Amino acid sequence: MVDPLYAWWAQQLVLCGWVFEPEPIAIEPEVARARLQALEVNDRGELGWRLVEAFGTDTAEPARLLAALELLALAGSANWLSEPRVRSWLIRLTEEIASRYPNLEAWLEALLHAKGVEGWVRGDDGFWDACEALAALERDGEGITWHTLTERLAQLRRKKARTLWPDSEGAGAWRLRAAFSPVVEASPGEMDWPEAGGWLWQYWQIENRTGLIQSLLWLAGYGHRQGWDLDATRLLAASSDERQAWLGGLVATERDYGRVLLDFVERGEPLEWAAWDWMRLVDLAWAGACAGWLEPAEAQAFAAHAADLALRRYSDWSALARAYQRGCSLFEGRDRLGDMQRDWGLLLNSPVSPWRVPLQQLLNENAREASRRAIMAWRSSPQHWVLALASVREPEFGMRQGPAVPVAAEKRADALRYLDETLGLHPDEGVEAFTRYWLPAQAHHLNQLAADAAHGALPAADTPFGRPEAADRATLEALKKGNRHAATIHMAEKYAFYLQMAMDSEAFDAGALTALAEALRGTLCRFYADPRRLLEAWAQWEALLPEGEQPPLVEEIRWHRDDPGSPFHWLDWRSSQWQEPGPRPTLSRFTAMALVGPLNSAAWSEPHVESDREAVSIREWIDGHYGLQGRGELTEFLDFLLEAGDRQEYQINYAPYTLNAQRLSSEIAMLESGECSEEDRNHMLRLKRVRDDTDGCNELDMTAWDVAQAVDLAIAGRQLGWLDEAAFSGVLERAHALAAEHYGSWEAYANGLYAGFSFFMGETPEREAFLSSFRMALVAWLSGAPPLAGPWASLDFPGARPRHWAPMHIDTLPGDIKTLH
Repeated sequence: MVDPLYAWWAQQLVLCGWVFEPEPIAIEPEVARARLQALEVNDRGELGWRLVEAFGTDTAEPARLLAALELLALAGSANWLSEPRVRSWLIRLTEEIASRYPNLEAWLEALLHAKGVEGWVRGDDGFWDACEALAALERDGEGITWHTLTERLAQLRRKKARTLWPDSEGAGAWRLRAAFSPVVEASPGEMDWPEAGGWLWQYWQIENRTGLIQSLLWLAGYGHRQGWDLDATRLLAASSDERQAWLGGLVATERDYGRVLLDFVERGEPLEWAAWDWMRLVDLAWAGACAGWLEPAEAQAFAAHAADLALRRYSDWSALARAYQRGCSLFEGRDRLGDMQRDWGLLLNSPVSPWRVPLQQLLNENAREASRRAIMAWRSSPQHWVLALASVREPEFGMRQGPAVPVAAEKRADALRYLDETLGLHPDEGVEAFTRYWLPAQAHHLNQLAADAAHGALPAADTPFGRPEAADRATLEALKKGNRHAATIHMAEKYAFYLQMAMDSEAFDAGALTALAEALRGTLCRFYADPRRLLEAWAQWEALLPEGEQPPLVEEIRWHRDDPGSPFHWLDWRSSQWQEPGPRPTLSRFTAMALVGPLNSAAWSEPHVESDREAVSIREWIDGHYGLQGRGELTEFLDFLLEAGDRQEYQINYAPYTLNAQRLSSEIAMLESGECSEEDRNHMLRLKRVRDDTDGCNELDMTAWDVAQAVDLAIAGRQLGWLDEAAFSGVLERAHALAAEHYGSWEAYANGLYAGFSFFMGETPEREAFLSSFRMALVAWLSGAPPLAGPWASLDFPGARPRHWAPMHIDTLPGDIKTLH
């Protein structure tokens, strides 16, 4: 039985020069495609535009409606549209015609008028004859009359509604691509975009699947919006003169962009343009599917992810379009907002636009969740944690998401140079060397200072050696703002950057680096429940402790916190059984290592056996300062320091002089009157220090000097492998007990350490400079200002009563059984 609607359609096609055929979509596909090309409809995207344009925005032009009927027949015959889609469009076109024209006569008259406007004259074709033939059928009641057509349409209205655009689960996201070209069927193919591969190379320099995925993930996670957002944030806070200086500082190729952005800022335009990235993400996913580089399901997942992000940011299509237009303005360097009606009027106002569905209804919950699982799968590897963390300092890493690819030779060389020049790290040291960059004790120290600062329990600024700089003290007191945020991220993000550099060098064992990345992921998941908390903690600690001369990264970190597409929100965030990238010392062990004081830099982590390269300088130091040549000599000397040390020499050779000033003066005079060997001269200088009670050497217990040396040497011995774990622990325990036996506080210990350092220093022209530097270091270690000078301010002295407040989180060192926190 012939469908009346199709029969009426076939009658109308006669007006287009067709021979009457009851089945309009029965033309040979090759013939249909050739005819479409002749009509300059070379792909399904152009077909979509023609169908939308046929309806206009206010009044549909009859000639376009008739042309749409022909295009629909050709598209159906060419297999560009499925039969249900053809039928939906046919019903909608027919309804539009029937609603505007009360009868066939009015319809034909409108078509003739349209032909006349186009310059048509009778005799140019058979259009007039076709109109007459249809009119005759209508008068004779033959064929499908206008009355029969309207009755059929009434029947169809009572049936299930049909959609003009793809509406399978998840396919709604493709409606976003109408910004570039409407998607008429959700299954992409060559008929949608024959030149997709060439376009990807010409405009994106993408030449394969891997490059495509990296670009898709970059658009989702960073895009152009990141740099624009950061510039806008800074301009908002800048004065008029600062804004002009910023504009003047741009290179010539960016000057137009700068002018547009500055204009947006100064006239109060909403500074929102993420749609520029997310809508292009949809376009790029569609191109990838058409080029055969993405499976249809993969492409749809990326499109749905873009839709998911857009739905979080925009309430309706108009807001989305305007945001895209702002982004386009910045990209092109000219204000395009005045072109809104021209560029977007059809999509926003057409009765058959893909955007007639409310924006918030693009995705159902199942499609949304499926897209989230898919995007997280792309970033599921632990390397993506490293990339995300490192990209805050180096945005170039944002383009490296997705499948791993070999690193270019130039980048490998740059990475090796960075590891060498910045860290002194070389591939022959192996991955084990990364232990030295994992600093859990430093995080504990910062957390403890923050807790004490919040409760007004910081060490006094006045020390026996002076006061810290006001700025350093202010930095310490400001740490109270970090009390609610675990400080591990302050150390861990730098560790991640070093890992990324090692990965880029391709000179270390890849599997071992991956294991460290997984350990990093597990640790951060343990200390931070979700990405927002991690980023808030990072921003807070970055603000409190900026990195040297570099501007703080607070704005960059907060951008990642606030942007829903940032990779941080799409990492594999699960707390599982974990092992840190390096050992976490106990609190008492950290305290024992801190006894080294300013004799060396603070030991923020367990020492480990260093590579042969690093061992050379350590052995030279031990030999040059102590003349020790190996394990046996070191062990023997450590026993000497802990059992007797320089303090015994003072007691035997110098303390007796304090009881006989006349004998002391005589001894000094005798040494001054003759030729002195170096040893005698040092002895004379020490006698003078006894005479003058220099730095309290006669009253103060100088055991701290021996303890500090012992710990310093033990750490070096552990790094050389001369001490095993048990021997190293034994030295620390003895040093800890000896310090507790002789002193009750860090201040008393510092006095003894300084007195010993001063008393036993050999003759040198730099003596006063060394002493001044040591006093300044002791001020910093005692006062905690600056906070990372040393850990004394956060530690209870061995054996002393606990005085510190417990931090609010678990990011601390494991304490002793007897220590209550």
